[in-house]
Amino acid sequence: MTDVTIASPQINRSYRRMILHRFLSHRMAVFGAVVVFLLCLSAIFAQFLAPHDPLEIETSRRFLPPLASWEYPLGTDDLGRDTLSRLLYGGQVSLIVGIVAMLTTMITGTLVGLAAGFYGGVVDNLLMRFVDTLLCFPQVFLLLVIAAFVPPTILSISLIIGLTSWMEVSRIVRAQVSSIKEMDFVQASRGFGASNWRIMVVELLPNILAPVLVAATLKVATAVLMESYISFLGYGVQPPMASWGNMLTNAQGYFDTVPFLAILPGILITLTVMGFNFLGDGLRDAFDARLKLDA
Repeated sequence: MTDVTIASPQINRSYRRMILHRFLSHRMAVFGAVVVFLLCLSAIFAQFLAPHDPLEIETSRRFLPPLASWEYPLGTDDLGRDTLSRLLYGGQVSLIVGIVAMLTTMITGTLVGLAAGFYGGVVDNLLMRFVDTLLCFPQVFLLLVIAAFVPPTILSISLIIGLTSWMEVSRIVRAQVSSIKEMDFVQASRGFGASNWRIMVVELLPNILAPVLVAATLKVATAVLMESYISFLGYGVQPPMASWGNMLTNAQGYFDTVPFLAILPGILITLTVMGFNFLGDGLRDAFDARLKLDA
């Protein structure tokens, strides 16, 4: 009778504990995880945390500085709108765009990479040449060209960002699939008559989740940055709806007199990008057993 080695639940638990220990040993990754958690928490509960309606205009309170009033702890903008409330709701918009764009990127890139790596040959050549062609164009250029012809909504902006940034993910997935598709467990599935689709989804996909997960966290940071960039240029989320990018746009004319209107959303954009990047670095190091981390 053929011996079959089955991973026990104890081994799986030990592996998960090892990954958790390695992640927690990465101090900057823990810092990034805390930042991301707090930002997501503030976005989810924005309507409860915001002291005012972010669209409420009070011209008699224009340009109040931070800490000048308990009613407006972070001051007001050029129309007398509460800066704290707009930052909270702007974070909600920016993070929704980042997460939806990341999901679009990961689904598209994973499907293309799986097909190219698994089938190889003509399919691989056609898909990878298409990817190479898209990579010849700067992402910002593609983003602005498409955004100029599409009505700017949260969903459309998310999809545009996601559909212009999946190419790197497809190359990562293709490389991983190409390296493991000839392994014994895949050949065993073929021998038992598993379909190509089942092999890709059940056998290959779970074994490439680590690099895909790392890429996903980094893509959220990129998407938040891209949303801020196109909103700053006027192609993104449109006023009066708040996003960190269009808050920067509105503040640029007042930077010499009321710099806090630009500094505050800039700080939040920076913290978000840093947090997701540190989180991604920590996950990469936790899943890579070849790296030695300091306790």
